[in-house]
Amino acid sequence: MIKSEILVPLLNANEPEARLAGLHVKDGQAVQAGQPLFTLETTKATMDLDAPTAGFVRLLAADGDALEVGARLAVITETADEPVEEDPKTIRVAAVGSGLRITQPARRLAESLGVDLSALPTDRLVTEQVVRTAAGAGREVEVTLPASDKPYLAVYGGGGHAKSVMEIVRQLGTYAVAGIVDDGLPAGSLVMGIPVLGTRAILPALIEKGVKLAANGVGGIVDINVRVQLFGLLAQAGFAFPALVHPRAAVEPSARVGEGVQVFANAYVGVEATLAPRCMINTNAVVSHDCEIGEYTHIAPGALLAGHVHVGSRCLVGMGVTTAIGVRIGDGARIGNGAIILADVPERTVVQAGRFWTGKKE
Repeated sequence: MIKSEILVPLLNANEPEARLAGLHVKDGQAVQAGQPLFTLETTKATMDLDAPTAGFVRLLAADGDALEVGARLAVITETADEPVEEDPKTIRVAAVGSGLRITQPARRLAESLGVDLSALPTDRLVTEQVVRTAAGAGREVEVTLPASDKPYLAVYGGGGHAKSVMEIVRQLGTYAVAGIVDDGLPAGSLVMGIPVLGTRAILPALIEKGVKLAANGVGGIVDINVRVQLFGLLAQAGFAFPALVHPRAAVEPSARVGEGVQVFANAYVGVEATLAPRCMINTNAVVSHDCEIGEYTHIAPGALLAGHVHVGSRCLVGMGVTTAIGVRIGDGARIGNGAIILADVPERTVVQAGRFWTGKKE
């Protein structure tokens, strides 16, 4: 008998999905009311879900899954071995190669409309609306570059992160934005007054027109691999990636800033800090003296890294995280919002939001 069910809650009004970033129990395990079961993440929030009642937890999702709001994560049953079936109304996200995440109804719609799955965006959850847009859009416009004596730069993506990147470019005044490349927005539409040129299929035409620079406008917080894959796509097409540092960011002259790095407004990068290629230092983050930040890593808004902190590659250090001096965070680790890091974090470890990390098992 099912005593209780655990559904994916709405963490962010603008995001219809969440990622299962931490699984703290095994299928069939006996649990007590209030015992931590899951850690969920969106691009803006992290939440821990506890057992609502005592019983046996039966898992309906796996670590790393992305699920829509309302999807069943698990149920609590009276016995450990009674059969449990997933609710057929539950919409789960399917992973279809190359990082594509698509709901089951959207996949069926794509098949009925003849939409190529490889042409769908990998930087967001593909819903039925995204499929309809791709079916009616996907028509590249002729590339006409704005008159400028500055180097041209293309921006991949038209969402919130891309807007922030475009604002940096505008503030710098160093580059002329050639246009936006986005796999889900209609060609010819405008984002911040900048035209969407089409999908990734237009990249060769941009190169032929002399656009040699690109900026990755996909944040990749839910899945950092999406951002990594897009850098690879752009590099393969022949683009280079300038470092973009907002004029209101403070980067000490002795700091080393790699290609493709993005540093947002009011961030601080200290003396002899090292920012490896393609990492990101977001708004109001502090990277103190002698810190090292690895490739593709995202230091989220308001994070505070003390001196001599080493963060590996492909990490997420969440909003408002504070670290002690000299700690090391291993490759692929994810540090939840507001956590306090007092000891080294092993690679691929998930530290839950708001927790004190002392190196001991939580």
